[in-house]
Amino acid sequence: MSRTIVITGAGSGFGALAARALADAGHTVYAAMRNTTTRNADRVADAARYAAERGVDLRTVELDVLSQESADAAIATILSEAGRLDVIIHNAGHMVTGPTEAFTPEELAAVYDTNVLGTQRVNRAALPHLRAQESGLVLWIGSTSTKGGTPPYLAPYFAAKAAMDALAVSYAAELARFNIETSIVVPGSFTSGTNHFVTGGHPSDETVVPDYEERYEGLMDQVAQRLAALAPADADVSQVADAIVAVVETEHGNRPFRIHVDPADDGSEAVSAVADRIRAEFLTRIGLDDLLAPRAVV
Repeated sequence: MSRTIVITGAGSGFGALAARALADAGHTVYAAMRNTTTRNADRVADAARYAAERGVDLRTVELDVLSQESADAAIATILSEAGRLDVIIHNAGHMVTGPTEAFTPEELAAVYDTNVLGTQRVNRAALPHLRAQESGLVLWIGSTSTKGGTPPYLAPYFAAKAAMDALAVSYAAELARFNIETSIVVPGSFTSGTNHFVTGGHPSDETVVPDYEERYEGLMDQVAQRLAALAPADADVSQVADAIVAVVETEHGNRPFRIHVDPADDGSEAVSAVADRIRAEFLTRIGLDDLLAPRAVV
């Protein structure tokens, strides 16, 4: 069954790979990104070229997750062109690296704005339409850092991804009675094949960094190298795109609540299994077990 899908942050990395994989699978895919006529014009052209060469329905749409107006306009464009929207994929995100103390509160807020509030803006634009049609899937791209190994110097990103995960879990119950399904795809520490580390930001308070460098010299490079060493030889970011396609194409009502793609195995899957089981048991104890899966409104 072909679905109409929007995926945020689809200019590169997981987003671009997933957009192409979903289009190859026969879906109508809107690869959402900002600055489509300026900085990302080349990526828009690449997507159009890919669609023409493969004969697939891969489109692009301007969407800046930092702007409610932009999110509203993007969803309106999709609905006008495609007539419906079936799947929202929250993929847009920004990583920063460095000693946590060296980041200003405003810099932490900016990471939260992209990784957490950005999903809320897209949801507020799109969910009224999914609720009205009483069907759909909201798919969140999480991080094993939420419940797994958490090396230092990545705290703002880790904190934001944990907040996004908590938001996804709450949304899952609140959307179930609208027959809207939730899945969380949880990638591990892929250190190649994406631009996360290359384009990541750094703290602005340069007065703090030297003190940490004195005690933790070269730590960020060490973390990156050791994460890369954990990954098996066959680890590839395309595995994340494959997992996204598999979730989208699973029959409605039978999709996994959470699926891990973590070649390095940092322990997140084991911890998540306990947390998700306790959530299910608690909702059952208080008589809200119907919120654990989507159901059609009668």
